[in-house]
Order: sequence, then C-alpha cells, then structure tokens
Amino acid sequence: MNDHRTAPATAATPVGSASAHDSGHGAEAEAIRLFRERLGLAGLIDVHTHFMPERVLHKVWHYFDTNGPLIGDLEWPITYRKEEAERTALLREFGVRAFTSMLYPHKPGMAAWLNAWAADFAGRTPDCLHTATLFPEPGVETYVRAAVEAGARAFKAHVQVGAYDPADELLEGAWGLLAEAGIPVVIHCGSGPAPGKYTGPGPVGRVLARHPALRLVVAHMGMPEYEEFTGLAERYTEVRLDTTMAFTDFTERFMPFPPRALPRIAALGDRVLLGSDFPNIPYPYVHQLHALERLELGDEWLRAVCHDNAARLFGL
Repeated sequence: MNDHRTAPATAATPVGSASAHDSGHGAEAEAIRLFRERLGLAGLIDVHTHFMPERVLHKVWHYFDTNGPLIGDLEWPITYRKEEAERTALLREFGVRAFTSMLYPHKPGMAAWLNAWAADFAGRTPDCLHTATLFPEPGVETYVRAAVEAGARAFKAHVQVGAYDPADELLEGAWGLLAEAGIPVVIHCGSGPAPGKYTGPGPVGRVLARHPALRLVVAHMGMPEYEEFTGLAERYTEVRLDTTMAFTDFTERFMPFPPRALPRIAALGDRVLLGSDFPNIPYPYVHQLHALERLELGDEWLRAVCHDNAARLFGL
C-alpha cells in the first residue's frame, strides 16, 4: 500500500480534458490542496462518486431538478453538472487519486448492462475503482460472478431507489459470493433523504446475520438512522460507514447527526471512509471535507477517513 505522504496526488489529466481552473473551480481546488497539505496527504480517496451512462445520469439529474419524492422534496441543485471528461478532470484537480463509479438499476434487466458500461469506463479511467451493481432477479449470481472475474473492486446496491429487500432470497448467492471474494459493497440502505419500503437497519441486518463477513459500506453514515447503523458497524467488524453528505450544512438542516454519537464514530475511525456523492451534490466538494474537519475528531482520524482506510480496504 502506498503511504499517504508519498502517493501521487493525482492521475495525469488526459490531453483535451478540462481542468478545475478551466471550469471556474480553481479557488476550490486550491482550498482542497491546502486541506490535504495541512494533513500531509498527497491525495484523497472517495468511495462514493457517481459515473454512469450519460443518458442515465441525465435522467438522474432530471429527477433532482423536479424534486422527485425519493429526495424528500428538497431543492437540490447539481453543483457539477458537466460532461464526463470534465468531471473526471475535476476530481483529479481536487487531488482525488481514486474514486468509484456508483451506478445502480431501478428495475430488473438493467444491472448486467450497467456493469458492462462500468467495466468499459474503468478500463479507460485508470483512477476509477472498477464498480459493478446488482438487483434481485434471476441470473443475478451469474452476472455478479462475471463482474468479479472481470476485476470489479466495488459494488453498489441502492435499496431505496431499487425498492427491494436486500435480504431477498434471490440475492443470497450474490451476497455469499461477494463476502467470499472480500469485495466491498457500498449500500444505500438508510431511510434518508426519504424512506423506502425496505430501508432502515432491519433488512440489511438480516443480510449481515447470514453473511457476517460481507464488507458492507453503509452510505451516508446510514442517514438518518445514524446510531442504528453505527451499532451494526460495532457488531460486525467488516461493516464500514461512508461520510457521503453527512455533517454538511445541507444535511444538518433536516437530518442532523446526533452529537452524542460522535465518540462512537471516533472509535470506528479505521472503518469510516470518505464519500461525497460527486457530482450530484448541492454544494462545493470542499464543503464535505470542511464538515469533517469541524467535527474536531483529530488529524489522525481525518487522514484515515480521507485516505488511509480506503487505501487499506482496496489495496492501493
């Protein structure tokens, strides 16, 4: 594993790609550089960024634009509504040395197609951790195995959008395969920003009872069931939490993190990972970093969250 003080800060920006400075984000890139330098970090690792086929992403943006019910009827402007090449260039300019392509189906028959796109994206984007997805449907174990054999390093499961029970028997083989392979699964299973039929700690707790070695990364710190999902991480040593949108001014207005739980988060410092939801965030990327910094859990905790924990998990 590369030490965080010697790892390269960014991957080379492809010729013809826009930089943060070209896009009007130079001041933000500088603020992130100062954040990293203060911590002695050459780069960041972000386990929760969204890249998907452009027409699918545009539909996602339209959903946010029209205040769809799954975003809790919140006003949610997309800060980084840019073309794919510009978005990857921005992450590199921000010093993100590794990121994911979180993508997910909302109905049967989509996952295998999305996985094929994600494999191609990872092949042409070396700093992207090859990401795949799944859905409870016949054949899921087959295409999950194919993705693993093709080199997938992370999976995305979206219980809220997919409206499925993660403990569905159709997923049993896939969960077992992923647990055996040790591949992390970033899972949106909390009930924020709006609850779903199968969100909350109960369904995913049943999955973990059957597959205690499954490396689940609970997205958004389990928002708003922060304490319940923290409890799952305390019980299962392979469960992790990602910081996506947690602690930010935007989220604190409607789903605040309980201060009484911060000591528990500090104690789980080796299993909390930086996530951002880039590009689908209603504020600048740097705000997520500053929101973590103002928790005052210490520089060692911040270094681990922003780089070292993910570097160890993914063998970077």
